Amino acid sequence: MKYLFNILLLLSSIASFSQFKISGYVTDANNQKLSGVVVHVEENNSETTTDENGFYQFLSFPKGTNKIIFHLSGYETKTEIVTSNGTEIKLNVILTEKELHLDEVIVSTLYNKMQSQNVMKVEHASVNTLKENGATSLIDGIATFPGVSQISTGNSIGKPVIRGLSSNRVLVYSQGIRMENQQFGEEHGLGLNASGIESVEVIKGPASLLYGSDALGGVIYFNPEKYAPFQEKSADFEQQYFTNTQGTSTTFGFKASPSNFKFLVRGNYTSHADYEVPNGNRIINTRFIEKDFKSGIGYSNSKVSTDFRYNYNNLNLGLPEEDLENSGFRKPLFPKQEVANHVLSLNQKVYFKNSKIEGDFGYSLNNRKELEAPDEIALSMKLKTTSYNVKYFFPKMNRWESIIGMQGMDQTNTNFGEELLIPDANVKDFGAFATTNYSWNSNILQAGIRYDNRKINTLTHGIEGEEGYFEAIDKHFNSFNASLGYKTDLSNYISTRINIASGFRAPNLSELTSNGVHEGSNRYEIGNNDLENEQNFQVDLNLEYRSEHFEWFINGFYNLVNNYIYITPTGAEIDGNDVYNYVQNNAFLFGGEAGIHFHPHPYDWLHFTSSFESVTGKQSNNFLPLIPANQWKNNIRAEFEYHNWLKKGFTSLFLNYTFAQNNLGEFETKTNDYLLVNFAIGSTIKMAKKEFRWNVNANNLLDKNYVNHLSRLKSDGINNMGRNIIVSLNFDL
Repeated sequence: MKYLFNILLLLSSIASFSQFKISGYVTDANNQKLSGVVVHVEENNSETTTDENGFYQFLSFPKGTNKIIFHLSGYETKTEIVTSNGTEIKLNVILTEKELHLDEVIVSTLYNKMQSQNVMKVEHASVNTLKENGATSLIDGIATFPGVSQISTGNSIGKPVIRGLSSNRVLVYSQGIRMENQQFGEEHGLGLNASGIESVEVIKGPASLLYGSDALGGVIYFNPEKYAPFQEKSADFEQQYFTNTQGTSTTFGFKASPSNFKFLVRGNYTSHADYEVPNGNRIINTRFIEKDFKSGIGYSNSKVSTDFRYNYNNLNLGLPEEDLENSGFRKPLFPKQEVANHVLSLNQKVYFKNSKIEGDFGYSLNNRKELEAPDEIALSMKLKTTSYNVKYFFPKMNRWESIIGMQGMDQTNTNFGEELLIPDANVKDFGAFATTNYSWNSNILQAGIRYDNRKINTLTHGIEGEEGYFEAIDKHFNSFNASLGYKTDLSNYISTRINIASGFRAPNLSELTSNGVHEGSNRYEIGNNDLENEQNFQVDLNLEYRSEHFEWFINGFYNLVNNYIYITPTGAEIDGNDVYNYVQNNAFLFGGEAGIHFHPHPYDWLHFTSSFESVTGKQSNNFLPLIPANQWKNNIRAEFEYHNWLKKGFTSLFLNYTFAQNNLGEFETKTNDYLLVNFAIGSTIKMAKKEFRWNVNANNLLDKNYVNHLSRLKSDGINNMGRNIIVSLNFDL
């Protein structure tokens, strides 16, 4: 690890305290000053807003070429490219009035471009928007994106599914580093709380060029909240109440940027009782308690930007089982999980004249315990992960932009419990990549290549021939991958993207080494240390139409996965349990998403969105398991304001129809279709000089009795949650 610290030391040593300044005024076409315009410097992720005179300024503007984005609701987003040479810059901007949605800057892709300039289509939404739509958790929110679903275990555990692929085939990033929390387990959730997270981005399709192994199916990328604008401070308090679980969620945050230094802190406490199904029964031990703390400290000037973050998440959750005797109200019963997650991250940027170096360094400790009784720790695993991601951005040459980089990870897993799911192990990753972006007229071409190496070493455990025996392994997995993407505007309103990419996933420890009965599956699972990389090849096609009052999109994909790993019965029994082996075979998935957004003139306050999504997965002559059913999602939204005291008002009606799932994998049963009706209303209210935001959501308004195909409780005959009304209040203190 010495070379990592040398890199970090080198980056920090280049820091300088010289200041480059940029300032100006933002007006409309009639020369009226515009206040509240969000001004965002992409290179160092700094942000401010214009004052009542339309004035903005940055005292620590990065040297070299910078992209500045100006946005105000109701006006066309404008981007300015500015080159700083050490002198003070005056930049006045005129915004054109127009009803246009914010063209978000996409952070999860290498070039951090706005969505309209991005070769790869990426789904993006703010966490506030997800809450307005009735999301009870992060995973619940991202499952509303077209092509994204979740494998759920009650109300507390959810795992993302992107176009039919999940677990170790989907990589999760937060604070700029990969989240490692034994994600091979279906009952292992994200380990993230929505507080302190500003937005989420979803890459659908192989992203191994960007992130290496485990990004074969896609990436979920969570962006942390921004610091306060320069020389400003703010505090806020949020309270939520959930009627179905009688749950509460309390959040408090404070942030300030008194100078070039900036900091923030945020804490959350969430508690839920057992959830209720439409017949009035409660599902015993679906309760959970979550504690979350986030903090950050940053520094930026014209030559350097530093952002250090820490997140602690503690989740105490019950696991529903038959014949549990109900006691207490919120405190989880046995069996239960106790999961503590520590995440430290450092983002470091150094700016040169026309180029920059950016590095993300991370350390995480995941402490996972499964307790059968107060004095019986059945499972206890500590997973320690150190990671780095360093990129060099070459100077832009005419229409060419290029990046080279390297990524790596060093991970150790140690067992302390009575049972072992996976052995003590060490995993080392190294990857190197190069990519280039060429743009001309309305065309963008992007290509890249990458090499990865993963080493897995485990220790021998137990007695050979008996349950719980793990043979030591020393495995090496290598892969070359490439991607090619092209975007063009066919007209002023129609654009298209085509992406061709390969991805890979090295087998996980469970697939390589299992030897025993896995609780909850009621089967004896045997790993296979001869497994090879999963290697996939995917083609994505995106077509979009966008005018001032009408939009539509069509996404299609075909995904071929060679050496797809799955589990299958052998016909034998051990101690009364059926024996299953991990094997490999080729598989393929295909499908897509389509949707519209209509906001008619002159009724610009009215919005209608509708989307349809479908995915089919097959292996030989059989369907793949855990493939979500087709869905048709609809939303009618009205927006309103009243004088100066009621702002950003909205009301929404959601009609989400899920089709029956008859394409069944092994061990699965048919799932019936169902229609869910949700409702939401909210606004911002100004009283004196203070503002507060409120919204009320009614999920499953008609108290529909249903079960999702990807629910792990479906096999036990347990339905999903009934009607749930969520009341949220947020105060700026």
